[in-house]
Amino acid sequence: MLKLTLPGFDYQVKKQQDTWMIFDVIRKKYVVLTPEEWVRQHVVHYLLAEKACPPALIAVEREIDLYGLRRRFDIVVFDRQAVPWLLVECKAPSVTLSQKVFDQVFRYNLTLGASYVAVTNGVQHYCARPDEKEKICLLNDFPRFDENIKLH
Repeated sequence: MLKLTLPGFDYQVKKQQDTWMIFDVIRKKYVVLTPEEWVRQHVVHYLLAEKACPPALIAVEREIDLYGLRRRFDIVVFDRQAVPWLLVECKAPSVTLSQKVFDQVFRYNLTLGASYVAVTNGVQHYCARPDEKEKICLLNDFPRFDENIKLH
């Protein structure tokens, strides 16, 4: 497996029958430890520890309606007014971050309207801020919650 470029974190795993599970601090339960989940958990902990995102404002794997289709986003951080602020699409480390992945996250954002969108496979990370003119401004890193949060 490829080595992730996100910082490590203290995690809890257990084996349930023949399946490894990892504790998700946001969902407050053990979930199946897939390669994608490993990336998702790294991103969640990075957002908490390095980007000052409050845990109460983070949602993980929630269903959304996308033009009549049921889809699940990976991570959304909300601002203090419960408006989507950052949408993150996580892929397994073996998945190439192709145009298809970018199309997926921006399609989800048509419904969510987050200020920032990001895609990651744990090895590579791209974060952007769509502007009003439908252009994309690439960032060097995920934004910090306490420095960039929208003020209403």
